[in-house]
Amino acid sequence: MRYFGFLILILVLSSPVIGQESIQMGQTHNISSKFLNEERGIQVYLPKGYKVTDKQYPTLYILDGQWYFFNGVAIQESMRGEYLLPEMIVVGVLMDRPGRNETLNQHWDEFKNFIQLELVPFVDKKFRTTQENILFGWENAGFMACELILDKESVFDGAIASNGAYIDDNMLQPFDSLNEERYLFLANSTKDIYTVSYSDQAAQFLEDTKSDNLIWEYRQFNDETHEALTNVSLYHGLKFYYSNFASLTFSSIDEFNAVGGIPYVESYFKARGERFHLPTEVDEGTKNTLIWMAWKQDQFEAFDLLMKEFSDVLETKRYASAYWQNRLAQFYLKNHAFEDAIKHFEQGITKYPEEKYLAKMYRGLGQAYFGLGQKKLARSKYKQAIKKAQENDDPDLEKYQSELKSLG
Repeated sequence: MRYFGFLILILVLSSPVIGQESIQMGQTHNISSKFLNEERGIQVYLPKGYKVTDKQYPTLYILDGQWYFFNGVAIQESMRGEYLLPEMIVVGVLMDRPGRNETLNQHWDEFKNFIQLELVPFVDKKFRTTQENILFGWENAGFMACELILDKESVFDGAIASNGAYIDDNMLQPFDSLNEERYLFLANSTKDIYTVSYSDQAAQFLEDTKSDNLIWEYRQFNDETHEALTNVSLYHGLKFYYSNFASLTFSSIDEFNAVGGIPYVESYFKARGERFHLPTEVDEGTKNTLIWMAWKQDQFEAFDLLMKEFSDVLETKRYASAYWQNRLAQFYLKNHAFEDAIKHFEQGITKYPEEKYLAKMYRGLGQAYFGLGQKKLARSKYKQAIKKAQENDDPDLEKYQSELKSLG
């Protein structure tokens, strides 16, 4: 293909830059390849829960695993859960020099066939995979990532091409005849004088042709160099592919309202669930965060709406304490929503009678009933607050006593 000249140039320019040593971790396997006519080594990382569950996992394939396998593993380990990215199996394809250069220069098609027809089937058979596959390639292996993601018979759903890319009509037109979406993330830096022009050209071609099936993004990380970009591009490439995997977060209630409020949140989780085979309901984390944010930013109208819309989350363990019932009730009280305040104060007192909160909650009931014009009941609750304050040496005792006198 036309970009083989680019490959040779990159191979020559980059040869002195990267060392030859490789460090092993995870499981090591050798695959006998009929296409390469040799055994090819791979490293495999399994999520920590792999051995104690029957869960299936997506797979991240890293070309040049001898250098970048650790990057993929580090991302998995540092996430410590599934808040931004799912846990993944990571497969590093070992490509030590000088064999790497020879393979990518002289045995391009054979290596492609090895990846698609031997490596991926081997991993799917040996490990519990979802058969959702993402490919990472750096430099001239980034060219291969582009070609593989646009292959009509591709086994990959997404690709990350760092420090090198190439796309033309011969690749894109057959792909566009398919009725399926795939994802491509291109990354480079203006400081990478060897390869940035190729990434620029690929991005410009995609911009001009407007593929219907390819969801893509090109980002330049201009603080990074040719050798250093991989850490950044792999992380951001995975975030791009899993852009609607995480729970929703907002910086403010104004932002929440600007994107569409609750209807937007519900549609997000519906699309997220359908794409990743997850529950389609809004998750507890998002509900809790929105309620907390409305309270923290003193947005009572939004707080009241969210408390009613997401009332089911109030029955979860998070709110099963006097601390939370008092906190919610106090915010209602501050905004003169007296009946809602009373409901939460009473729940706190009857369900979670923690001594250090009882005086506060009885006093809150007194204030709420006074706000409703029920002075007799208000005085009764204040007296209970004073009693609890006396029993627990509450420093606010005198304040409660003064407030009771002011009720008349």
